[in-house]
Amino acid sequence: MRALTAGQITVIQHLSLPKAERPSVDQIAEEVGVSRSTIYAWQKDPDFIAELKAQIVRNNVGELPELVGALTRMALEDKSAAMAKLALQVHGMLTDKVEVQTQASPQTTDVEALRLRIEAMKARQHEKD
Repeated sequence: MRALTAGQITVIQHLSLPKAERPSVDQIAEEVGVSRSTIYAWQKDPDFIAELKAQIVRNNVGELPELVGALTRMALEDKSAAMAKLALQVHGMLTDKVEVQTQASPQTTDVEALRLRIEAMKARQHEKD
């Protein structure tokens, strides 16, 4: 990750605030000495985006416990499957990750051998009948 400029850091500090608490993009641009379009261009830069997200988390880390608690309450009180799923994901108890074992283990069942045994049993049963 490359170092961001002082102007970019100032913009990030403003943009990481809730909309009602931050200056307009025009005001931010004027303070930093760049154009609106420069700020919008920065918002497409992966390094800028990563730092903006990190700053938003730093700004709100104190409220995260209440948010997680609210998710759990909403899931239980509203019987909301979506909130329950989200609460479980936040706690690392539910992921979208699916693991598939591709190598045969020593205890793998030989399906073909079983099929042949079943066919042999069917044949013996048919002979008895």
